[in-house]
Amino acid sequence: MTARATLGLGGNIGDPAKTMAAALRLIDARADTRVVVVSRLYRTPPWGKTDQPFFFNACAAIETTLGPREVLDLCLETERAFKRERRERWGPRTLDLDVLDYDGMPYEDAALTLPHPRVSERAFVIVPLADIAPDLRFGECTVTEWVARVDRDGIEPASEDGAWWRETGEALAASTR
Repeated sequence: MTARATLGLGGNIGDPAKTMAAALRLIDARADTRVVVVSRLYRTPPWGKTDQPFFFNACAAIETTLGPREVLDLCLETERAFKRERRERWGPRTLDLDVLDYDGMPYEDAALTLPHPRVSERAFVIVPLADIAPDLRFGECTVTEWVARVDRDGIEPASEDGAWWRETGEALAASTR
């Protein structure tokens, strides 16, 4: 049986767009997980800790036979593969992967709460999520309704569509300038 999970991606150290694309390709290459759809890539101002470079953010939907906690483990394993170090909360990072939703089902353990409890507060997540899951519900509102409520200042598309993650090298660099 497969489930659909939505992931948030971000980064602001090194070449985050290239790193995020490589991470999605790594996830997609697994036998138990397939990337179904990816949002446009967005350039976003830092949130929480604001004295750092702008981020690139995106969202992706995957189909997987993994359970919710296993999807989190996959995200953490992928972050480690791309040298993610957790030094400070909301600080700079090479790659950040968050599980946002798992088939619309609630889930909670010591490491994971689903749906992600702060999605609706974060424009850098909810705006890209609207590209791929506008009708997904978080609390009393759909993603589209949450987008209308958040401050989107400084968030701008950095790609024309969701194909950016399949591009390599020069094509990706040119599309994110």
